[in-house]
Amino acid sequence: MSGDVVAAVLRRELLRAARNQAEALHPLLFFALVILMFPFALGTDSALLSRIAAGAVWVAALLAAALSLESLFRADYADGTLEVLVTGGAPLALLGFAKALAHWLLSGLPVLVLAVPAGLALDVPGAVLGVLLATLALGSVVMSLVGSAISALTVGLRGGGLLLAMLILPLYIPVLIFGASATANAALGLPVTGEIYFLAGLVVLAVTLAPWATAAALRIRMS
Repeated sequence: MSGDVVAAVLRRELLRAARNQAEALHPLLFFALVILMFPFALGTDSALLSRIAAGAVWVAALLAAALSLESLFRADYADGTLEVLVTGGAPLALLGFAKALAHWLLSGLPVLVLAVPAGLALDVPGAVLGVLLATLALGSVVMSLVGSAISALTVGLRGGGLLLAMLILPLYIPVLIFGASATANAALGLPVTGEIYFLAGLVVLAVTLAPWATAAALRIRMS
């Protein structure tokens, strides 16, 4: 039963993205544009670009994730689906998990794929690029799960997009710190296992708690 709920939500979100491809592409275009701005701002010094590249990719990925969260529950709120689900006793924690998974598939995974050419364009060494992708994979999962709860809490509010960004960006700071620290250590030849273990722990914590937080947020907004 739980698998059916997750599969149904995923199918609906993927179909919605296929029908509205322009909106689905906005975070990816934003990610690419942010990356492209750094060479224009800093010049063509390859050594400098290589040093700041991993941090630039991380910041761009974080902002792209925050940008795409505003629409996560918007359509369901507008057409009354959320109200029906809440009042009908639907498994809201499963809904929250499925929404976060859909967000990662539509935003986090494409950003992870785009990070490869972005890192190569900015002269990121191969070993550092591998660590960057590993930390981005873990961090993007956390950002989708935590972001889904904050998105549910701000859905339907006037100026909800700005409020969402103000609430979610401080919560992303630990992910950014440990992700960027791992890539910096990799560039210096230092161990990165501590940072990766910490990010993996955040993934476990987010999977455990974030769906329930999303369910509680939806009940608050629909009450």
